[in-house]
Amino acid sequence: MVNAAIVGLGWWGQVLVNSVQGKSDKIKFTHGATRTKSKVQDFADEKGFELVDSFEDLLAIDDLDAIVLATPHSKHREQIEAAAAAGKHVFCEKPITLTKADAEAAIAACHDAGVVCSVGFNRRFHPSIAEAKKLVEDGTMGALMHVEGTMCAPNGMFLSADAWRADRNETPVGGLTPMGVHVIDAYINLFGEIDEVYCQSFRRAVPNDTDDTSSMLFMFKNGMSGYMANMLATAPSFRMQAFGLGGSFEIRKPDLSSFEFTPNGSGPITGATGKVEAVSKDFSGFSMENAELEAFATACSGGAAYPVPDADVVHGIAVVEAVVASAASGKPVKVG
Repeated sequence: MVNAAIVGLGWWGQVLVNSVQGKSDKIKFTHGATRTKSKVQDFADEKGFELVDSFEDLLAIDDLDAIVLATPHSKHREQIEAAAAAGKHVFCEKPITLTKADAEAAIAACHDAGVVCSVGFNRRFHPSIAEAKKLVEDGTMGALMHVEGTMCAPNGMFLSADAWRADRNETPVGGLTPMGVHVIDAYINLFGEIDEVYCQSFRRAVPNDTDDTSSMLFMFKNGMSGYMANMLATAPSFRMQAFGLGGSFEIRKPDLSSFEFTPNGSGPITGATGKVEAVSKDFSGFSMENAELEAFATACSGGAAYPVPDADVVHGIAVVEAVVASAASGKPVKVG
């Protein structure tokens, strides 16, 4: 059993705790730290872990194996480096950092210290993504042509002015860091590295200094094209559809539970003829957060490596940097 501490107990920090506490035989939260203890003391008491006064206090606890970070992105590098220096394994919510250089430094610190560094790309663990990956890898999709994805939530409409997610320095390009990075990681996982991006991003409705409407075009190194949109002022949604010469798959719903594959068929569609039957699957009830934290615990215990390669993490941050640069310049940007 891995003894872990949660750092940051806002909405998402509590989601992570709830996903495993009392439900896992691989990991449990024994300690936590947050900016304002009084706001979450009842939650900590209910979940059976101790709140300490600071992040630094956690690092001094000998029987603590791992640190789980649900903190502002700009703090991640220094927190990861400090945890590694203290000999603690690290699970970091995405994005690991906001620059490629910081991502490389944070990961290197963990490697040098001999501790695990895992990033919370929970969609990697979802069975819908696994189905899509199988179709790509076994050739069913054929030559890949294009992918498009949309991930949205209304959260931007309800952020207080002093919330860290309302600071465009922490959340450039609106929904990119809270949501879009998940889609980018899915693209990298399924289709490989991205060569060039073009982004337009602006604010239309949210009552704070962040963008709420962002769209991106991608060119992949394998020659396929892609598109993604994020909005922070609309109903929760997730949709990803990829097209190949063998057919198309589509993943829908905020929990990614709806999966459908449609083969292209063997001839043109003429009126009512040429109909092809889609294969649909429902994956309701799967906990991505439980899966990612248990995979992290397995890696900490010397088992299978956490299934998000460091190279993919670093490349994803390079894509984020390029998207931000493109939004600022209004021009396509090569991924570094």
